[in-house]
Amino acid sequence: MTAVPGTTRPPRTLDDVPGWFPVLDQVLFDWFLDRQEGTGVRGDLLEVGVYLGKSAIFLGRRPREDERYTVCDLFEGDAPDDANKAESTKSYRTLTRRAFEENYLSFHDTLPRVLQGPSSRVPAEVAPGSCRFVHIDASHLYEHVHGDIGAAHDVLLPGGVVVLDDFRSEHTPGVSIAVWEAVLNRGLRPICLSTQKLYGTWGDPGPVQEELLAMARRRGDCRLSVQEAAGHRIVRLKSDGMRAPEFPPARFAPSPVPDGAPASAAPPAGPVRRRGRGRRLAADLVPPVVARAIRSARTGRG
Repeated sequence: MTAVPGTTRPPRTLDDVPGWFPVLDQVLFDWFLDRQEGTGVRGDLLEVGVYLGKSAIFLGRRPREDERYTVCDLFEGDAPDDANKAESTKSYRTLTRRAFEENYLSFHDTLPRVLQGPSSRVPAEVAPGSCRFVHIDASHLYEHVHGDIGAAHDVLLPGGVVVLDDFRSEHTPGVSIAVWEAVLNRGLRPICLSTQKLYGTWGDPGPVQEELLAMARRRGDCRLSVQEAAGHRIVRLKSDGMRAPEFPPARFAPSPVPDGAPASAAPPAGPVRRRGRGRRLAADLVPPVVARAIRSARTGRG
């Protein structure tokens, strides 16, 4: 299993998974998806750029029956151009598909549909008008983000939501230019802004904004401001001590050691193992990557 940086243990909670997924965005993801489900919107989910799986794991709870969840990432594959290769080498040297899959399978029984390669694969692999929610957190290069926004427009169903990461970070000017260009010239309508993500739609943002404003005003842990810019209502949200939504722990995580107890008191990682037929049945049911980890632990291989 993929270890938490600086330790030898696999992730036990979502917070243990490396990556950038602030509490405010966890709250907003849940709110938008709950609203879609409550209003009967059906459609697939898509994440472009997964890193080590933090937000992908979070989204992996949400597909309903007959809905597909697809993720796309270059992982350790060849970049489509020199600029993207340089970006991947600088920022994502440790990212591998195996690391992502092991993290994901710590929390879920099965993997999502995984597209390994550049995000330019998405238009050929995801049907037009099939998605209700798209999260884009891949390349920071203008040309790629421009293409990713175009792909999101095509795969979203009417009224679907796109979430664009790093729209305002100082180290991602290419994302900022592509996002605001889409708002000014390509019909994207902002719903709201968090600290690092823009939530938008190519439909009418008015009704969802009204519901979002009502939700934010009821909370005592959310700062809110509303501005007008270039004919768009811009709703800005900021956490004021928000707590993360409840998320189940890793399926095979050991119980935490009580404060003050010696490390030897910790139970062994992994599911409880029984002899005989029960052991064989467990081996048949767990994901292959977990079974390999268990076998390696028994034989002393790291």
